[in-house]
Amino acid sequence: VVAENTIYCGSSDGKLYAIGFDGKLKWKFDAGNVIEAPPLYLNGSIIVGSMDGWFFRLDAKTGKQIWKYKTDNQIVGSANWIKSGNTYKLAVGSYDYNLHGVGFEKGDSLWQYESDNFINGAPAIYKNNAVFGGCDGFIHVVNMDTGKALKKVHLDTYVASSPVVEGDMLYVGDYEGRFFGVNLSEGAIKWTYDNKDKNLPFIASPALGGNFLVIGNDDRDLYSIKKNDGSLAWNIRLSNRINASSVICKNKVISA
Repeated sequence: VVAENTIYCGSSDGKLYAIGFDGKLKWKFDAGNVIEAPPLYLNGSIIVGSMDGWFFRLDAKTGKQIWKYKTDNQIVGSANWIKSGNTYKLAVGSYDYNLHGVGFEKGDSLWQYESDNFINGAPAIYKNNAVFGGCDGFIHVVNMDTGKALKKVHLDTYVASSPVVEGDMLYVGDYEGRFFGVNLSEGAIKWTYDNKDKNLPFIASPALGGNFLVIGNDDRDLYSIKKNDGSLAWNIRLSNRINASSVICKNKVISA
């Protein structure tokens, strides 16, 4: 994540690095285990989870730990947040099957919402709710104040990808190569893109630009899908499977 002219990036060496735009190291923080998820920048702090289940808040300028919170299994997705009054609330998923509601100020547990399998991706925010796909095959819509499920939408199989939300619509891929447009207000799947000749996973998260969604697949193709009806706009073969999320900048797509 980029903020304050600084790049914040985790590593498989168990450290989080803060690197200036001049390429010089500002600080590094030893989390004690692999950091796979991208960090979150919020109100002068860096929020990040590690593969041994620790969830940290660090001072963005110094890298000093402000607090840490423990989940019971690995964290591989980013956190997200809402502001309620003057209070920030965080949501992060874990392989302990739970979405954790965590207070930003003290790192205290606000609630835990239990799904039926691992949570890989980052939750999106829909109104006052955290929305995420789980390895239980559901889209879960969870109230950020109470930790209670507002609704669940069944997608049949694993969802490792992080969803993107625009208005009432959620867009996400699954582990069998399908890509969905879900109306959260109705709690219903509106369309499905499914190439039945390929059933490899969408691990990457989609990027939304205008009327198009762009997402990479394990089949090495980068797909552009029309958001109104789920039809394919184009696809292009790259050199290897695409697990990283793409970025849309003006009319260009950057993917790795």
